[in-house]
Amino acid sequence: MKILWITNTLFPDICKKLGIEPPVSGGWMYAGARALCDANNSIDLGVATLFSGNEFQTMKIKGINYFLIPEQNNKKYWKLINDKFQPNVTHIHGTEYPHGLNFVEACGNENVVVSIQGLVSVIERYYYGGISRKELRKNTTFRDYIRFDTLFRQRAVMQQRGRIERSLIQSVNHVIGRTSWDKSHVWEMNQEAKYHFCNETLRREFYRHKWDFRDCETHSIFLSQGHYPIKGFHQVIKALPIILRQYPNTKVYLAGRDFLSKPWWRINGYGKYLKSLITKFDVKDKINYTGLLEGDEMRDRYLKSTVFVCPSAIENSPNSVGEAQILGVPVVASYVGGTPDMIEHEETGLLYPYEEIEMLADAVCRIFKDNNLSNKLSNNEQQSAQIRHSQTKNANDLNNIYKYICNY
Repeated sequence: MKILWITNTLFPDICKKLGIEPPVSGGWMYAGARALCDANNSIDLGVATLFSGNEFQTMKIKGINYFLIPEQNNKKYWKLINDKFQPNVTHIHGTEYPHGLNFVEACGNENVVVSIQGLVSVIERYYYGGISRKELRKNTTFRDYIRFDTLFRQRAVMQQRGRIERSLIQSVNHVIGRTSWDKSHVWEMNQEAKYHFCNETLRREFYRHKWDFRDCETHSIFLSQGHYPIKGFHQVIKALPIILRQYPNTKVYLAGRDFLSKPWWRINGYGKYLKSLITKFDVKDKINYTGLLEGDEMRDRYLKSTVFVCPSAIENSPNSVGEAQILGVPVVASYVGGTPDMIEHEETGLLYPYEEIEMLADAVCRIFKDNNLSNKLSNNEQQSAQIRHSQTKNANDLNNIYKYICNY
């Protein structure tokens, strides 16, 4: 059975071949591809991805057929790839970029399935993360105006992508999702589409490790993202003074580069807003940036942390929560989107309403205080995550979806 994947990110093997750095995100997709091929010998997998080169390229690496499409004028290549590879099923990963819709317009929707990552047509509603427009205008910076890249402009771009997303979902007959949240929104967009459920496989580095509170840094909080409002880092900063009353040695670690130490002419509006909060609450010495982390480095940062916090204004099923859970790191997360499908409150994590910084602070302090609670959450969530993110099961479920679509 020939399966063509259309992806938004280059896989590590291709990056190595081209001599470029692999992207920080998207490792879970490559892990899923490898698991699919390993579990099903009958699968002949092709992966089509846009890249910055000028010439269309094809190559085969470790059993996967790669089609590299120049970003400029990519529309003309989709029928060429379809005719050359002749897939039984075409699987479009992600919904908001035009190349998925370009494929459907060029080749039709027969045996095409789209998998949901996030839903930008819904997520854009929450883009400001609860920050008022007045506050956002006040913090708009010189850099934002010069680059025409204010938070208002960023949301407008997301809205534009959302229109592409709706068109794509409305044009196909099959959709793969994994939460009650994405299922409801797909149903609203296309009530005739067949919805298939399939969980995601995580990066390979995150399997077969176990968190232990005796090995972690005491009273440390880890966040995997926080560079734009929807991820809710500002809510953690607001909650931090409450936590510090009980635990003055608390440290917050945020994955990624320190974007707040840039010169004033390079800092963006959200960065300016965060700096104002950090100054207001006098917590600068409590916040640490890890720099960009590879998969194994990210895993180790989870394992060093007392608690992982996912404070987003909206999520579908954040892989960061899955990664923390499969390692057994106690999780605190906002009750939004599809996250409650991953966390049973008090059993496999602690949930709180996004706006309630007091409840966020209380949840973190409960984990800091109670090792029995931490161990209970750790053991329960790891067992749950091992089932949800089983490499073999998810690969077989995906293979069965493909067979259903093409009556293989």
